[in-house]
Amino acid sequence: MSDVRNGLYSIQIIMQDGSNAHASGVIVLLDGRIMGGDSNFYYSGTYTFKNGKWRGELTTVQHTDAIGVNFLFGGREVTCGFTGTYGDSSATVDGTALVGKASVPFRAMLDLKAALGPVAS
Repeated sequence: MSDVRNGLYSIQIIMQDGSNAHASGVIVLLDGRIMGGDSNFYYSGTYTFKNGKWRGELTTVQHTDAIGVNFLFGGREVTCGFTGTYGDSSATVDGTALVGKASVPFRAMLDLKAALGPVAS
């Protein structure tokens, strides 16, 4: 099985708590690091992988307010743990976001848009 490919991915996130909350954005996977965001939040974290399965931790922070919108994360810094599977050009994630005292399950789909080669030293 190949490694998780370094690159720029689109990400679609759907909360599985019945709220119908969702988000879409971009995310960069690079040598075990995660960086990305959308119009209101940025994401950072780490991951490990082996044999088509991966796991990691992601922190989400709101960077911009939206008038009249009540965000599920409500301006909090939220940490999410996840596990999932990956292939050559896509990955799936199932995880749990710890929002205050509540645990909110989510699912995310990643689709590779631009692969990155090795990082120069």
